[in-house]
Amino acid sequence: MSMNEPQRIAKLLARAGIASRREIERMIEDRRIAIDGVPIETPATILTSLTGVTVDGKPVAPPKAAKLFCFHKPSGVLTAERDPQGRRTIYDVLPKGLPRVVPVGRLDLNTEGLLLLTTDGELKRQLELPSTGVVRSYRARAYGNVSQAQLEELIHGIEIDGVRYGSIDANLERRTGANTWVEMRLTEGKNREVRRVLEHLGLRVSRLIRTSYGPFGLGDLERGEVAEIDRNQLFMFRQSLTKQGGPKEKSPERGPSAAPSSPRRTPSSPAAAKRQHSRPPRRP
Repeated sequence: MSMNEPQRIAKLLARAGIASRREIERMIEDRRIAIDGVPIETPATILTSLTGVTVDGKPVAPPKAAKLFCFHKPSGVLTAERDPQGRRTIYDVLPKGLPRVVPVGRLDLNTEGLLLLTTDGELKRQLELPSTGVVRSYRARAYGNVSQAQLEELIHGIEIDGVRYGSIDANLERRTGANTWVEMRLTEGKNREVRRVLEHLGLRVSRLIRTSYGPFGLGDLERGEVAEIDRNQLFMFRQSLTKQGGPKEKSPERGPSAAPSSPRRTPSSPAAAKRQHSRPPRRP
């Protein structure tokens, strides 16, 4: 969609990477967003550009091309901007030098693995909508016993305490002593879905790792590391979402160096900067 077409201000600001639409609505309620110095009263305000728009008194720059990053979220940090209880958040452990990013979905405090980060609030929304059918993959280590037949029944969905969970492709990976490793693929990503489903089957989850989100995988990223998705790979992925009703993205200009490449890392330490992508993905 062109920036000159009339759009709601919440959508324009989300695309500019200011915050999610929901957060922008809260900012409007707090009178933090203004046009030509006059506070905006409703997120339904229609604009064709962000000219004259300020947030906390600072002018808003026009949206830049969307960027998407893979982040290996460690266990023990919150997927939040801040925490009233003072616990660490992803923004406390992200490498320096990143642009302003927002997380795509959430991972629980004690869940680790792949968390996508983007500069574009509209892309974030696209990736989170269940209607786009983006597959999330997880590996869970749990205490207890479960059969492959029980896991295969999850393909039909399951209802737990009045909450209906959609189709889950689950497989028994292996057993190690008293522990069981289970692989799960789902498209909804409801709050604590994997843990609740496995607990319903009599398992106690001791470790949960998200290994992929759509075509983007955790690979060999170390905990705390970030890798940027190649812009052409991101464009092709957005085009696949467009076929399902999402907004179109202008194609990047292609040149001799525009061939798909490995994600560019933003290492969390000088030592991490020396690691190469030649290693195969590790299994915990």
